[in-house]
Amino acid sequence: MPYVKVLKNKAYFSRYQVKYKRRREGKTDYYQRKRLCAQAKNKYQSPKYRFVVRFTNTKVICQIAYALVDGDRIMCHADSTELARYGLKDGLKNYAAAYCTGLLCARRLLKQLGLDETYEGNTEIDGEVVETEYNGRTYYVEEVDDEKRPFRALLDVGTKATTTGCRIFGALKGAADGGLDIPHSNKRFPGYERDTKEFDADMHKERIFGGHVGEYMEYLEEEDNAKYLEQFKGYNSREIGADDLEDLYTSVHEAIRADPTPAAKKPFTPDKSFKRKGKISYEERKAKVQAKKDAKAAEEDDE
Repeated sequence: MPYVKVLKNKAYFSRYQVKYKRRREGKTDYYQRKRLCAQAKNKYQSPKYRFVVRFTNTKVICQIAYALVDGDRIMCHADSTELARYGLKDGLKNYAAAYCTGLLCARRLLKQLGLDETYEGNTEIDGEVVETEYNGRTYYVEEVDDEKRPFRALLDVGTKATTTGCRIFGALKGAADGGLDIPHSNKRFPGYERDTKEFDADMHKERIFGGHVGEYMEYLEEEDNAKYLEQFKGYNSREIGADDLEDLYTSVHEAIRADPTPAAKKPFTPDKSFKRKGKISYEERKAKVQAKKDAKAAEEDDE
């Protein structure tokens, strides 16, 4: 029998170290997280703020967070289910909805910090990257105030693949247009061609206003009307067609800027009419079993 070297021997197993739980579950990229959270020592306890974007099966979630030793702290939160207040009740996961959610999170945070009037963001949406040079440093806002610097946050994508045209960058663009200083370029926006290194800002603008959704609506209506009526049931019930999407998203952007504050929480009132049945005693349980046995025996005797 040939000699086989044992690689995983006692020395290997005695030194084996289990990875962090969230790494084993595939939820956290700690290589990325360390670089997003670790701050320079000469900045003392100034936290690094992260613009966190996550997608579920039904909505987009945007948060501004920073890390402490005992866990993260959330400064501001917005998700796309809140867009119903501003007139958008359907399509809460697409690129245009991600843009609206990022815009809402940015405006809400700046209002909370008292920076909403200083940094109004980009009100004329053109799909281009907005950046300004100030004192030898690049800020991703239209104009830098001499007294108050813009609020800087770093994009946190989690374990999502950062492909060109990904919806995560829709939320990023919404937050940047909302007045946050988030470092980025146009290389991952829809409309960027890697081969020619050219960027089509009009294509990006079309995505922000739901143009791709309108095109698919028109295509599906011609090809399979039954599927169109089923898939776009919410749009049809509100009489929203492919040509109405741009006006719809424009009105949503304006409504968000007018009032980004969160809705008042409704007080929770439990339903006290429900009463749990009391436990039966041991004797009562035995009596129920005996009654069932007697009923079964009576049926057999009748047969």
